[in-house]
Amino acid sequence: MIWAVAFALWITLAAGLYLALSRDVLRCVVGLALLGSAVNLLLLAAGRLASAQPAVIEAGGQVLQGAANPLPQALVLTAIVIGFALMCFALVLVMQLVRRVGTDDALALRLVEPEPADPVKPPLACDGARPHGADGSNDARSVA
Repeated sequence: MIWAVAFALWITLAAGLYLALSRDVLRCVVGLALLGSAVNLLLLAAGRLASAQPAVIEAGGQVLQGAANPLPQALVLTAIVIGFALMCFALVLVMQLVRRVGTDDALALRLVEPEPADPVKPPLACDGARPHGADGSNDARSVA
C-alpha cells in the first residue's frame, strides 16, 4: 500500500512540476494545484496508512497503539479546503487576465508591462520585444 501511495506521490509531483514550469498561465495554475495535492499525499502517508483502527485511546491509556495518527489527516483535510479555494481564486484571476490582455503566454505577458523607470533593475531583453528608448536602445537612461 505504501508503495502505491509513494508512486502516486511521485507521479503527481512530476506532473505538477512539469505543468508549473509551462509558459501557459492556466497550466501553471493547474501545476501548482497538483503540487499541493502531492504535498497532501505526503502528509497523509506520514500518518500511517495501513491501520484500520480508530484513533481512540482507551480509558486509562496514554499511548495510541497501532492506530492511524489523526493529526496528518486533519492537516490534509484543511489543506484540501484551502487549496480548492486558492485554485478557484487563481482560475478567476487567470480568466480576467486572459480577457484583458488577450493571451495566456507568460512571455507575451511581459510585453504588456509598462515601460520600466528603474535604472538598477532593467527588464529582460528578449527577441521581438519592443524598444525601451526612443532611439531603440535598451539603455535605461533613455527611458526618462
